Amino acid sequence: MAVSWRSWTANEGAKHIVLWLSANTVLFWKTFTLYCYGPQYYYLYKMLGLGLCLSRASAAVLNLNCCLVLLPMCRAVLAILRGSQKVMSRKARRLLDKSKTFHVACGVAICLFSVVHVSAHLANVYSFSLLYSEEFPSLNIARHKGEVSWCVCFAVPGVTGVLLVFILFLMFTASSHGIRVCSYEIFWYTHNLFVVFYMVLLVHVAGGALKYQTNVEDHPPGCLGSNWTGGSDNVCRAEPHFQAHFPQTWLWVSGPLCLYCAERLYRYVRSCGRVTVESVVKHPCGVVEVRMLKSGFTARPGQYIVLNCPSVSSFECHPFTLTTCPTGTEATFGIHMRVLGDWTERFVELLLSEDSAETETLPVVQRRTYPKGDWQHYKLRRLYFVWVCRELGSFYWFADLLCGLHQKLWQENRPDYLNIQLYLSKTEALQVCVGRQYQALSARLQVGRPRWPELLDDIGKSNKDKRVGVFCCGPKGISKALHQLCNSGRSCGTTFEYNKESFG
Repeated sequence: MAVSWRSWTANEGAKHIVLWLSANTVLFWKTFTLYCYGPQYYYLYKMLGLGLCLSRASAAVLNLNCCLVLLPMCRAVLAILRGSQKVMSRKARRLLDKSKTFHVACGVAICLFSVVHVSAHLANVYSFSLLYSEEFPSLNIARHKGEVSWCVCFAVPGVTGVLLVFILFLMFTASSHGIRVCSYEIFWYTHNLFVVFYMVLLVHVAGGALKYQTNVEDHPPGCLGSNWTGGSDNVCRAEPHFQAHFPQTWLWVSGPLCLYCAERLYRYVRSCGRVTVESVVKHPCGVVEVRMLKSGFTARPGQYIVLNCPSVSSFECHPFTLTTCPTGTEATFGIHMRVLGDWTERFVELLLSEDSAETETLPVVQRRTYPKGDWQHYKLRRLYFVWVCRELGSFYWFADLLCGLHQKLWQENRPDYLNIQLYLSKTEALQVCVGRQYQALSARLQVGRPRWPELLDDIGKSNKDKRVGVFCCGPKGISKALHQLCNSGRSCGTTFEYNKESFG
């Protein structure tokens, strides 16, 4: 499948990926060359070799990514930025929707460079033990040669380093797709170990094992002793003095940590309002509709809420898209929840039980703020609504809404504004929507699955040399197929911008 550079750039944000990769590469190389050729590290490099350069360069990249990995999780801050028309452009807003992907990329970078950092320090342990400096005892990490290995293994950097690797291993393995699907609780609780991770990280840098020379002007690296009589001007005026580095990791992570803590406190305060569950409706295919009421709650289409039910789990929070928003006449808001997994099963059982009136449910709205200003150039000209379901009963969830919208557009003489295509993937028998009020949907019901390439080609022919937004909410198979098609070179020069439902 051919890939269009124009489409791929629009969907993947290539320049932003290159910017992040460039920052990591430049920081790694700059730190590597500093420790390799810097005069203040001449004697230390002579003792440790490339292990010194690799350990410090990887540590610099780890500092950067440990700083960045927290920023995509500041949801309220991202929502404020997304809603600011002066600060954020349209492309930047689409990039914010990929905040989770950036969070994962930073996490992978932390794991990879942790392997490099640990390996380089193991090489440093061997070098310290083998190349004990009798000439400059203060450069060593122990006063006696036999104490070197003991100091490295049991000093603060060694113990905290092992603990950091263990925590990182738990967080990384529990973040895999298989564990998140089978047991989301394991992922949630292990991921919250990041608090311990950052606390140990700040202690980890307090060891001071690696030292630099402080008097380079009085003792140029490699200078000759004053008792040498060769006639050279490069004579040492003083003995070299070595000093441990001042820890710099806290300069990188303290800002994002404070911002994230303030964010969590803000979200906790907002979630303390009382919420009343007005109704619970069971739909086919294991879907439950929950209607709620909260004083002073306002929302707009496209936003989502984060549900927390202390009776099920005090710490777990799960996002759900709002399917019903408060209006001028109706103050309730609702979600459609598919019962899949331990948390949703326990939550629905609790709602349907007789003593559910005493259940405390605290939804927290996550506002996807829209910028204020003139939106005429973003005016929607036509909407293609494609819905694929396995069973006919699933279409009844929003059948009344779709039929009402279809009837309204016909009355306004805009029948082509909304193109509804319904697909029933379960092909045992052709079925139709029962009821006279659903005739508009029955005429648009097809058996089978959509032919996405042909569908996108037809849309592209109707929108030559324009940008078409593609919004996907569904399983990974459909999402992956649409993503690949949007990145490929379609006909008529149309650029398809792929968007997936994202709970940033």
